[in-house]
Amino acid sequence: MEGVDLPIPFLFFVLIIGLMIVMGILGHLQAKRRREELKALATRLGLGFSGGRYRKFDRRYPAFKFLRKGSNRYAENVIHGSLGEFQVEAFDYHYETHSTDSDGDTQTHHHRFTVIAFEAPFSLGRMTIRPEGFFDKISAAFGWDDIDFESAEFSRRYHVSSDDRRWAYDVLHPRSIELLLKAPRHPWYFHGRNLVLKGDTRFEPARTARLLDAGSRLLEGIPEFSRSA
Repeated sequence: MEGVDLPIPFLFFVLIIGLMIVMGILGHLQAKRRREELKALATRLGLGFSGGRYRKFDRRYPAFKFLRKGSNRYAENVIHGSLGEFQVEAFDYHYETHSTDSDGDTQTHHHRFTVIAFEAPFSLGRMTIRPEGFFDKISAAFGWDDIDFESAEFSRRYHVSSDDRRWAYDVLHPRSIELLLKAPRHPWYFHGRNLVLKGDTRFEPARTARLLDAGSRLLEGIPEFSRSA
């Protein structure tokens, strides 16, 4: 029997479907491996782990606007428990935004990143520590400067803003500055009783472990006279 010649468009369609199936399988395996690695990290640190999807995390931390962006917001792979005197949650966060192209077609954009949130048994001042950017340097040239510190390296790397400069200096003493210089560079937000770190991507477990340690040590280093009831 003679072979059947299949039209090229049909073969192309079959190839695309096959690639989508393979990518789906690989994505599922990668997500499963990530859950297992994060669960192992939680166990090693004596913390709990929940692998499902959880809504309303933006309501748990209402002061942090980046958790209220977009739609279809949820947290997953949640590490939770106590590190010393502090409660902690480290989780993968997701939200969606939408845009319309020139043809009027709507595209969905998925935003995924890691968040690490600490809750202290005392009130914190309001302060943001974030990596220094190009526009921050321009603003400084026009006199719109942030809080500077004795460490020139720290002041070059980080932009610090606070409602209370005295409290910022109390918290960011030389030991805390050295701690942040050694830690991966990410934004840290102090508000109420929470210290929250926002990643730009989903962290590997090793980075999550380093930042859990850095955050708890940063809070431990706050002097007693700077801790409000």
